Amino acid sequence: MRVFGDMWRYLSDGANWSGGDGIAALLGQQLLLTVTALLMAMVVGLPIALWLGHLGRGGFLAINISNVGRAIPTFALLALLVVAPWPGTDQLGPYGRAGLATLLALTLFALPPIITNSYVAMREVAPEVREAARGMGMTGMQRFWRVELPLGLPLVVSGLRLALVQVWATATIAALVAGPGLGQIITDGFFRSNYGKGIAGALVVAAVALVLELLAALVQKAVDPTRRGTPTGGRTDALSVTGATVDPPAESVG
Repeated sequence: MRVFGDMWRYLSDGANWSGGDGIAALLGQQLLLTVTALLMAMVVGLPIALWLGHLGRGGFLAINISNVGRAIPTFALLALLVVAPWPGTDQLGPYGRAGLATLLALTLFALPPIITNSYVAMREVAPEVREAARGMGMTGMQRFWRVELPLGLPLVVSGLRLALVQVWATATIAALVAGPGLGQIITDGFFRSNYGKGIAGALVVAAVALVLELLAALVQKAVDPTRRGTPTGGRTDALSVTGATVDPPAESVG
């Protein structure tokens, strides 16, 4: 119980939240790392996965890239990157050499869920919906932008949601190579046997992870076309997201 008392005293002391090495500043650093790594992974992974899913090819490549990404130990990769010769990176803005190494490691760590979910999202669009769009005279790009992507967007966002929370939680390892983020509080606390401080840092990381998860879940729900209200009492036709509706089949009489 004493440890939890120390944790509460650390969190309730305003001095621990201010300054360049305070909780607020370190939290901002970790958020910056997380968002940057996620954006870099999106730029690299989304176009490849979405296009391969649209073509219906390269599934073996997409899945195996994801499996390789999952198999790479993040800390081992971070250790290799931080000692690599990166000329001119010692003062790389808010990152520095250790921050840059962490950023690259986190980007690779974020790729597997993004690539897998985005590819599967395109392939899970119902074949009859694709055929209906083709029958309406849509080109391949029109089918992608107006049918496949809107219908697959919830699963794509699900992959981004998973990557976001995973990257945020993993970003604490930056402290192991003297990098930025809340990991500094955790490692310093346990290294100095100040367990209340270490647990306080871990609690902040967990709380922010929960907030990010909830926000991402709201975004995922918002982009789901099947959850949007329609004039027909909540029913959404398969191609209603394209701006062109398809009449439902006539019911048999008698």
